[in-house]
Amino acid sequence: MATATAAAPPSTSSSSLLRRSLPPKFSAARCLAPRRCRARLRTACQVAVSSDVSPPPDVADEEAAAVPKIGKRVRVTAPVRVYHVSKAPDLDLRGMEGVVKQYVGVWKGKRITANRPFRVEFELKLDGQEKSVRFFVHLREDEFEFV
Repeated sequence: MATATAAAPPSTSSSSLLRRSLPPKFSAARCLAPRRCRARLRTACQVAVSSDVSPPPDVADEEAAAVPKIGKRVRVTAPVRVYHVSKAPDLDLRGMEGVVKQYVGVWKGKRITANRPFRVEFELKLDGQEKSVRFFVHLREDEFEFV
């Protein structure tokens, strides 16, 4: 037994096509991403909004402990050789005196891994030159003593 069914011709109305192709509860503000992705985005937004940007107290203490050392005269006690001074290559700093100019162990409120955190300025008087050569060296605290 054969039944004949009449198929309705496809509608050419754009409003009926649009109405059929959209999800049932569509709104412009709703995220069309999968549920997992939406949860991840929501968590990322919450973390970014509630993050604390103040430095940890131990970093502030470290920086506060280094501030009185800046500007002090120091004498190098360890055998430190530098090669970046063009006028005096292979220079041994032991016994030389300089001034602590900067502490670079903390940068923008965050601790950085500076293995030689004190920046010390030296002046070297060379034979045959009237002007002294100024250069900077990064040192650890155990490589110098305060004068």
